[in-house]
Amino acid sequence: MRKIICIIMAVVAVALCPITAAAQPYSDLSISAQAYVLYCADNGKIISSKNENKKMKPASTTKLMTSLLALEEASSLNKKVKFTDDMIAEGSSMYLKIGDVVTLKDLAAGMMMASGNDAANAAALSISGSFEKFAEKMNQRAEQIGMKNTHFVTPSGLDDDNHYSTAIDMAILMSYALENEEFVKLTSQKSATVEFLEPQSKVTTYSNHNRLLSLYEYCIGGKTGYTMSAGRCLVSAAKKDGLTLVCVTFNDRNDWNDHIALYNYGFDEYSMYSSDDSDFFADIPCVGGEKDMVSVTGEKPVSIVVEASEIDSVKRQVYIDSFLYAPICRGEEVGKIRYLKDGKLIAENSIVAVDNINALKENKNIFIKIKEFFTNG
Repeated sequence: MRKIICIIMAVVAVALCPITAAAQPYSDLSISAQAYVLYCADNGKIISSKNENKKMKPASTTKLMTSLLALEEASSLNKKVKFTDDMIAEGSSMYLKIGDVVTLKDLAAGMMMASGNDAANAAALSISGSFEKFAEKMNQRAEQIGMKNTHFVTPSGLDDDNHYSTAIDMAILMSYALENEEFVKLTSQKSATVEFLEPQSKVTTYSNHNRLLSLYEYCIGGKTGYTMSAGRCLVSAAKKDGLTLVCVTFNDRNDWNDHIALYNYGFDEYSMYSSDDSDFFADIPCVGGEKDMVSVTGEKPVSIVVEASEIDSVKRQVYIDSFLYAPICRGEEVGKIRYLKDGKLIAENSIVAVDNINALKENKNIFIKIKEFFTNG
């Protein structure tokens, strides 16, 4: 039976940066939103919520989906869009004129900065040919990513009885969008400059309506929304010490302060334990190989969301056999790194071989190889 080496190492707590304002205990939070959710993008868990599954009008936060689809389309084809009269929209605008030519990426900027309804219409028609077909595309993506109580009709978020979403669904959408590098870059900008293709002399800088980028130092992006029927809507994301949270408020007259209060609460109560297991490195004896030792390492870094008060209780355990048998392929799993809290497994990572180790060509009995290994050692 193989002898198992178990190395138990206590985890070093990750130091938290000072919070700019005192975090409020949950019982003291007073959120004015009709519906809200504070959601952890790293593990998909709800930290705090109210009416998170209530179907409501999302207003221009809808443009999170529209701009994401536009950026995805732009990444495969830098499509030029000529603005036509059927793209004209009421409400907020990036002030496109008939005959203007921009790229899909420019339209995404117009949506995320100026909340341009004209940009949303232009993107929808250029991608799908009709608003109905684009709505189908939006709803298909919503279903794919787990938005269970959402139905899109308009690309801009203008009111429609059949256009609705929920706080939790919009949190899921924002978390999904944060996986797109172009979206992350765009949503974090306080302004964006668009150089029109036609007329070539036209250059316009649009300011981001998301004031939280200036009000809260950990904010990394988001989207505002408003109609008379929907009230003030806000979807935002914040990141601190490796932990990413998403906050959504619907029909909230005090949205900026509510988001800050919720983030302060979330970052005070939860932390991200991070371990760069790829830094773990060891040489393990190899039996029957062209080399006597095989180098091994952790497969990837590990990040685990835990309650801040419990971060010191997380333990890291490394399991690997005292010797390995050739042949061994590079990347082959040869052990485990496990993370436990209160004796329960909460995460694990593979230990993999760094190099290929070929078996010796001579066909020796395995027991002879083992004997020679220990005798020579």
